[in-house]
Amino acid sequence: MLTEKEMERYDRQIRIFGVEGQEKLKKSKVAVVGVGGLGSPVAYYLAAAGVNLLLIDEQLPELSNLNRQILHWEEDLGKNPKPLSAKWKLERFNSSVKIETFAGKLTRENVKEVLKNVDVIVDCLDNFETRYLLDEFAHKSGIPLVHGAVEGLYGQVTTIIPGKTKSLRDIFPTPPKKKEKFPILGATAGVIGTIQAAEVVKLITGKGEVLANKLLIVDLMHNSFEVIDLED
Repeated sequence: MLTEKEMERYDRQIRIFGVEGQEKLKKSKVAVVGVGGLGSPVAYYLAAAGVNLLLIDEQLPELSNLNRQILHWEEDLGKNPKPLSAKWKLERFNSSVKIETFAGKLTRENVKEVLKNVDVIVDCLDNFETRYLLDEFAHKSGIPLVHGAVEGLYGQVTTIIPGKTKSLRDIFPTPPKKKEKFPILGATAGVIGTIQAAEVVKLITGKGEVLANKLLIVDLMHNSFEVIDLED
């Protein structure tokens, strides 16, 4: 049941998804895995939409993060783990959403316990080792996984629905070699992260078409958006 305050706060999106859709968002819990360049806009816009969050990351903010990781500020550098840094801001942005945190690394031993009771998992990571772990867990548990990745002015998004789409490992059987540092414009992470957030909202409300068995490729350098059909 939405309060009068919530009806006013979410009025513009209730006009899209209806009261029932907003109630689904209010009851949902989404895991944002990686609270960096992608995780910041994902968490920001999901909190704005009224979604409860579980923020997962093992790192502390660094100065070189601040060109893109907008939930972390200079005062957080070297002090607060990214989930706690983000939680503080998000709770002041929207006090009606519940923000849980896990400041640590996901492993095969803890992934089931950490991700219990979530409705959607959002991959905001920068390595395929943990992505494959999320992909495997998502298929075992039947939980949708929204994948996003960025580099430079390029990015990609796809939504994995267990039993209905290819797995992340099927789509990317040979992962790219992990780079210690790679170029990235903050705006690229912002674009891809907001698309991921929109995918989550569509999954929860059941409205619209998600990128199931489709890979969206974004090229901001040359202003192109391409959707690749993965069923071919």
